[in-house]
Amino acid sequence: SLVQLLRSLPALGLGRDGHQVRSVEQEVLWRLRRLPLRQLVALAEHLAGQRDSPLLPEVLRKLELRWTELEGTRAVVTLMARVGHLAPALMERLEDKALELAEQLDPDEIRRILLALAFQQRRCVPLLRALSYHLLQKPPELGLPLLTDLLFAYSKLSFQQPQVLHRLCQELQPHLGTLSPAQVTRCARSFAALRWLSRPLAEAIAQYSLDNAQAMSVTHLCGVVLSFARLNFQPSSGEEFFTMVHTRLAGRLQELDAHAATDVVWALCVLQQARPPYLCHLLSPDFQSRLRGDTSPRAQSSWLKLVHINATARLETPEYQGPFLPPELLGGHEDKDEDRDKAKATPLQRGLWEALPGALGDRDLGRYDVHTVFGWDIDAEVVLDSDNKLLPVRDFTAPHLSHSQGTKPLPPGARRVAFLRWEFPEFSSRGRDLLGRGALARRHLRQAGFLLVEVSGTGNPPRPPECPQGP
Repeated sequence: SLVQLLRSLPALGLGRDGHQVRSVEQEVLWRLRRLPLRQLVALAEHLAGQRDSPLLPEVLRKLELRWTELEGTRAVVTLMARVGHLAPALMERLEDKALELAEQLDPDEIRRILLALAFQQRRCVPLLRALSYHLLQKPPELGLPLLTDLLFAYSKLSFQQPQVLHRLCQELQPHLGTLSPAQVTRCARSFAALRWLSRPLAEAIAQYSLDNAQAMSVTHLCGVVLSFARLNFQPSSGEEFFTMVHTRLAGRLQELDAHAATDVVWALCVLQQARPPYLCHLLSPDFQSRLRGDTSPRAQSSWLKLVHINATARLETPEYQGPFLPPELLGGHEDKDEDRDKAKATPLQRGLWEALPGALGDRDLGRYDVHTVFGWDIDAEVVLDSDNKLLPVRDFTAPHLSHSQGTKPLPPGARRVAFLRWEFPEFSSRGRDLLGRGALARRHLRQAGFLLVEVSGTGNPPRPPECPQGP
């Protein structure tokens, strides 16, 4: 009765600072030890939105001490969703309990737990695996809100479970036409974040965008285009789809936030759909001034994308005449700390750096960890003459660097060879295809005249050197 009274006082119009409320809270505080666990859970749920309540810390502490008494799934799910973010130690105990009760959870309870983990950024892999397994045992037709929430949670936690993602794709596709543009964009971005390309679903999203072009805002359309670019997906209705995109973007690019405009033009560069007006707008000094002075991680990402857009303008858009980014913005890592870079290097990168000098015969014949003016890093670079013999790379001019060490032009027939490392995250989760960022890097470096030796970190055999386009 006392707990019910406390929960009813706000409905009577009594303020939380009033004498009556404080008196009841004090009485509850004295009796906390004697409250059954069911009442503690109800009290915690009631106090979740009152962080300044003197009762809340004590209730959470009692729950943390008595978590083994929890029975049934409802209390566990409620506590994880409502107060887990307020008590990390309690949340750890609740994760253990949820793992124990995973088989008894219904789909909606699984959804609520996954959303709680996602919002709190708690990537508890054993629990995620157990929830995924039991989710697959549930009957079909999970329901549209459930599907979209599950997809959001998996993407937020960067947790890839192929069978679950395959099921989500299969069950989402028939209902795609009933979703709002915001929901479709959210689904597309979630699959892109998971590096999961389901071609039938992606084709359905492209067709949805065509059928609902006027209902979709420019922001939603840009989200779909960016998702396709990250997955390196070209819809079969490409000509019709991109004609619609260009029509909607005409005259609207200036209205977008600087970061959003950079994202969508970068995406069009990946998809080989960048047009001179887009390049001109983003590479203009006025647009650059909108990004200057911002040191946030998103701004740094936008600057790098701007360098990639500049490379597209120089290497892949011969009809574009300018403006371009000034050379001082393309310099990159002149002040980089080599010891720090070595500490951050991946095992594949370290192995490549250790193996190459021995393979070349002399470390000075190669240039390592090269940052190019195109915004792409290559792990090593060598120069071969017309007889495929190695030449000292530092003796020759290097237009791909911001500061060239050598002064000699390349001898006739000589070629530059770049060693390009592909780590696991550069590939689609469903196969050996490079994602959009890697595909753009490959195209740019080939257009810059490099032969590429691609070293894969996924267990796939490396590709042989390929000749650049042109004579």
